[in-house]
Amino acid sequence: MSRVRCNRCNKAERILRAGMVRNKQRYYCKDCDYHFTLSDLRRTAIRDTRRISGQVSQRDIAAEAGVNVTTVSRALNDHPDLNAETKAQIRELARKLNYQPNQLAQSLVNRSTHTIGVVIPDLETSFFSSMLNGIQHVAAKAGYRVVICVSDEDHATEVSNVQALMNNMIDGMLICHTLHTRSFEHLRIHIGRRIPIIQFYRVVDDLPISKIKADDEVGAESVTDHLLQQGCRRIAMLLGPRGFPLSDSRLAGYRKSLKKHGLAPDPKLLTHVDFTYPKVIRAVDNWLRLDPGIDAIFSISDKCAVQIIRHLRKKGIDVPGRIRVFGFGVGTEYIGEVVEPSLSIFDVKTRAIGEEAARVLIEQIITGNWSPIEKMIGGRIILRESA
Repeated sequence: MSRVRCNRCNKAERILRAGMVRNKQRYYCKDCDYHFTLSDLRRTAIRDTRRISGQVSQRDIAAEAGVNVTTVSRALNDHPDLNAETKAQIRELARKLNYQPNQLAQSLVNRSTHTIGVVIPDLETSFFSSMLNGIQHVAAKAGYRVVICVSDEDHATEVSNVQALMNNMIDGMLICHTLHTRSFEHLRIHIGRRIPIIQFYRVVDDLPISKIKADDEVGAESVTDHLLQQGCRRIAMLLGPRGFPLSDSRLAGYRKSLKKHGLAPDPKLLTHVDFTYPKVIRAVDNWLRLDPGIDAIFSISDKCAVQIIRHLRKKGIDVPGRIRVFGFGVGTEYIGEVVEPSLSIFDVKTRAIGEEAARVLIEQIITGNWSPIEKMIGGRIILRESA
C-alpha cells in the first residue's frame, strides 16, 4: 500500500484497504484514524497544485475553514454582517494559502480594472520617458496600473495600439500622437462610448476630449524675445513637419515676438523637416548660404539643436559668437549640458505634463464626468552657453 498516501497526514506506511464505497476503493490510515477514497486524493492534488501555482480560490479557502464560499467572500470583502473573529480567521487562512483575488472576476463585477492605457510615440529619449514617469507616479499613488504602448512615430502602429487597448479592460486612456498622425477616426469611434480618453502634449484641437498641452506659443515667444534682446535680427527657425500642431503653435509665438519688435518674418528663415539628421544639416547649410546671413537658429527640438551646434563647430563657426542656438526640450536632459557649448533651451516641463494628464484622467474615471477640459502647462527658459 506504499503507493497510496493519506490525504490528511501524507503518510503511506499504515494505509489499509477498507472496502468499497459507491464502486470506489476505500482506504483507512491507521496513523491518523482517517478514511478516504482515491477521488479524495485527486481533489487534494488539484488543491495543492492550485496553492503552488498561486491559483487558490475562495472555494479552497472555504474547504479548509469548514465554511461555505459565501462566508469566505464576505470575510474577504469586510462584510458588516460577519463577526470580527471569523473575518480574522478566514483572512489569516487566505494569507497562509497565498490567495490572490481574481482580477478579471472582480473587474466584471465592479466594472473597473484600475488600469489605464498609455499610447506614446517613443521611449528612447528622455522627452517622452519623462512624461511617462509623471504618469506612472500619479497613477501608482492613486492605485492604478499603467499599460504602455509605443507607436514608434508610426500612425498605423498608433491606430493598432488604440484598438488593442480598447479591446482590453482598461478604465481610461492617455494618448500622445505621432509626428505623422493626421487622421483621428481611430479615436472618434471610441469617444464617449466606454472610457474617457485624454490627449497630452501632441494634441488635435477638434476632438471633443480633454487636452493637456505645453504652453508652446508663449515659450517660443519668450525664446525669440531673448534672442532679439541679445541683438539677433536674422533668426532661422527649424520646424517639424507641415501640419504638425506643435510647429504651428511655436511658429505663432515666433511671429508674435517679431511683430512686437517691429520685424517682418522672412519665409527663407523657416524650414520644415522630419527631424532626421540629413534634413536638419541640409537646412542649416541652406541658411548659411543666405545673404544677409543668419545670426541665430531656433530649433523646436533640443536633439536637433545639439546636432546643429556640432555641425556649426565642424564648419569652424563660432557659437554663440557668430550664431546663437536655442532649443526646446527637457530641463533634465544631460545631452544639452555636455555638448560644447552647452545648449540653451526652453524647458517644456514634460514630467508635469504627464502628471497632470494622469490626474485629469483618474478624476474623470472616478467621477464619471468626461466633459472636455483643456489645461496648459507652462515652461521656463534655461540659459546656457549657446545663447
